[in-house]
Amino acid sequence: MTTRPSPPNGLRHLALKVANLEECERFYVEIIGMTVLRRASDNLVYLTLGNDNLSLGRALDGAPDAAAGTMDHFGFIVDSKEELQTWFDYMKEVGADLLDKPHDHGDGARSFHVRDPAGNVVQPLYHPAVSGQKFSGGQ
Repeated sequence: MTTRPSPPNGLRHLALKVANLEECERFYVEIIGMTVLRRASDNLVYLTLGNDNLSLGRALDGAPDAAAGTMDHFGFIVDSKEELQTWFDYMKEVGADLLDKPHDHGDGARSFHVRDPAGNVVQPLYHPAVSGQKFSGGQ
């Protein structure tokens, strides 16, 4: 029988598709108080409050697809690249709808994508800026 790995270390990554990237970036930076973690391109910026990661991606056709909404994907943080591989192997064994294989990002992160039964894209993610941080869970 396949054994599920230990639970991820939190849901601290969300990726949104936005038509007005610059306005949204100003809102999250100037009003919410986030800082730019990384500007991947003119169409993609990563923001943080220090223990999270918000990705704002420009909707390429000028507006998000109404049927798909504005959420591109959300990510569960894992604490190591090895743990990420364990999750990939587990999801493959249980027949999850894997969309890709673990791959490296330019900022030291590593991830893969899987679709949940409702069609949402979930990204198990190792990211050096937020992985390994432990939180009390409100206790």
